[in-house]
Amino acid sequence: MSEYYVCTGCALLCDDIEVETENSKIKTVHAACRKGVARMKGCSDPLECTVDSENADIDFAIAKAAEILREAENPLIFGHGNSSSEAQKLSIGLAKKVGAYLDDTSSFCQGPVIEAILQDKLKTCTLDDIRHKADVIIFWGADPSNSHPRHLSRYSYFPRGKERQRGWEEDRTAICVDVRKSETAVICGDNRFYQIPMGGDAEFMDALLSALSSKVPKTSFGFDAKRILELANVLKKAKFGVICVGLGLIYSLEDLEPLFRLMDKLNEVSDFNLMPMVGQYNMRGFNHNLYEEAGYINRVKFNSETADAEHGPDFSVVEALRNKTVDAALVIGSDPLSSLPLSVSRYLAEIPLITIDPCRNLTSSKAKVTIPCALGGVESGGTAVRMDGVEVELKKILDTENLPDAEILRKITEAI
Repeated sequence: MSEYYVCTGCALLCDDIEVETENSKIKTVHAACRKGVARMKGCSDPLECTVDSENADIDFAIAKAAEILREAENPLIFGHGNSSSEAQKLSIGLAKKVGAYLDDTSSFCQGPVIEAILQDKLKTCTLDDIRHKADVIIFWGADPSNSHPRHLSRYSYFPRGKERQRGWEEDRTAICVDVRKSETAVICGDNRFYQIPMGGDAEFMDALLSALSSKVPKTSFGFDAKRILELANVLKKAKFGVICVGLGLIYSLEDLEPLFRLMDKLNEVSDFNLMPMVGQYNMRGFNHNLYEEAGYINRVKFNSETADAEHGPDFSVVEALRNKTVDAALVIGSDPLSSLPLSVSRYLAEIPLITIDPCRNLTSSKAKVTIPCALGGVESGGTAVRMDGVEVELKKILDTENLPDAEILRKITEAI
């Protein structure tokens, strides 16, 4: 019988992947999307163990990393989205020990939505609920055809479910709200694509709220009121609806109040849930683990003496680097020099920087210490949390000389 593995290419964590190996490498990947295949086949440019740009053995690199963190007054620990939950918990423990700023990418993407879900302010469901029950799916500021290529085929639109035996078109209605005609919008069709101007999401939500309340909807950008009323009627008739929230919506809203109002109204007239379209495979896991430990999902600063956590925007990776309030950094499985504005991230090159990653990237090229780790879900196992909050077990496929990130973090913590 074939053995199935979990793909860590994105936060869908598809668990039906088969692989063929040859000479201790993955030769062929079956069932995964293009992102998953690229992830599971590993790094094209693997990271080497270095100190001051010179090759070093792992023990010396770990000792040097521990020294940097021990001597720093305000270190930053950032990343975590591509790490196992076990590694994330050890990172939280390390942050407590050295009094570090601790953050992840959710602080500038899906964090507010996940926090609202954990605080029971937004109704949510599982991906399996979507596959088996959902009859109306809204992709709002999201393009899963590119960001999560198996989302539509495995869960949200095309598959047959227990209560959706006829699958797409006959049993499901897919709707896209976006500023551009994405590939997902094309699949939804012109009559189910609602193109709005940039920054127009909150206003469109309020117009839709009026339509759901049987009032004439109005927008300053002149959107056809008849189409909004038609959309409201579709949503009212939904037996199990889902809004898949993408970064396009997150970045458009100043706060989540318009989304709260819309979800409250939808659940007065129908049954609607929200799904955050998380990107990195275990970003939500970090949010869950930190929330359980400190009561916050990101943007914290620990006190090394009491292990108490402070929380606020000043402790986010962006503000910490912009204000130059940190004096050393440990980056785990992330590349902030590529993903953050250069005006903010260039400060990383001015302070002692440690990177733990399977692959070489721009951030590692500026690091004082680089420590290669095993590739999660391929060269090491553990657990991770799917975009819907379901915990998934990761199994190792290949052996490697590189230590798992959890083991590296444990050794650094012990050396401090």
